[in-house]
Amino acid sequence: MSVFKEMDGHEQVLFSSGPDGLRCVIALHSTLLGPALGGVRFLPYRDDDQAVGDALRLSRAMTYKAACAGLDIGGGKAVILGGPGVEKTEALLRAFGQVVESLSGRFIAACDMGIGTADLRIMRKESRWIRGLDAEEGGSGDSGAMTAYGVSLGIRACLRYLDGDDTLAGRHIAIDGVGKVGSRLAAHLAEGGARLTVADIDQAKAERVAQECGAEVVSREKLYLLPADVLSPNAVGNVIDAALVDHLRCRIVAGGANNQLAAPAVADRLAARGILYAPDFVINALGLIQVVDELHPSGHDMDRVRTRAELIPERLVEIFTRAKNLNISTAGAAISMARDRLAAVRAVRSFWLPPRCP
Repeated sequence: MSVFKEMDGHEQVLFSSGPDGLRCVIALHSTLLGPALGGVRFLPYRDDDQAVGDALRLSRAMTYKAACAGLDIGGGKAVILGGPGVEKTEALLRAFGQVVESLSGRFIAACDMGIGTADLRIMRKESRWIRGLDAEEGGSGDSGAMTAYGVSLGIRACLRYLDGDDTLAGRHIAIDGVGKVGSRLAAHLAEGGARLTVADIDQAKAERVAQECGAEVVSREKLYLLPADVLSPNAVGNVIDAALVDHLRCRIVAGGANNQLAAPAVADRLAARGILYAPDFVINALGLIQVVDELHPSGHDMDRVRTRAELIPERLVEIFTRAKNLNISTAGAAISMARDRLAAVRAVRSFWLPPRCP
């Protein structure tokens, strides 16, 4: 990988190593709207290129997510390379906290795959720029519940856009991944009367959620080929690629996972097939909205977060309408909306910059 070529507009990529095998990458895509905020992933990456690629893709998506959600923050992402012999020790997590602190507030770290609030608590010993802690520690707690709620509203918006009716009763929704977001999403959809099929790499977890929600359990491979109203990816990214997209039998793709599409061209193919895609960085933004609310001058207020939940369906309808009017994919429409806001703010910032010293 040529890192500078792959950066593609990123402001900064920081590589660090430290005690107990710490190897980490922090990618800052943009700080135009405010400090870059993003989750920290602890995963056994195949190699360095995969880790860097993950950080770059996810940080770019965070910029677009924040811009579309009207938030005054930028996009960043951190990855810690796990694997054999590397454990989340106190020394490793504190060392990572020092890396975050070294950026002096340009990056704000939160939870992501492999990192929980207990890990953030240790990082916080070394850095002021950690958010998403438990409520008793001044944070807003697990953002999975709000993310799932926002995705459920987004799914209703997709149904309403296609059919003029957002009723869930009798709709067949296939959910891949029933972790902290997918399991809560399943509960919301089951409460609305949807017919659910679920899959997860953890079979026991899938069966437990299925029992709670009255769902059917199938393999992940079979799930993506089901004739369903909605296919909802809520686990790992890059699950819909060029080989799979022509075999999908759903009407809508709408889920909480990040980077659901393996390549930008997949969004064009979904559009060509008449499958409505809810851009992941728009439909799953409520969790980010919750974490960002911790930065509010008056302190965190969950009621304020719930009030902003309606932004999700409103923004999706704007994107679907823009895509139709411009004859582009919904992913392209969402990115163009984000870039429009970034360009507008960039113009204002340039206008007010003081003259340079002689």
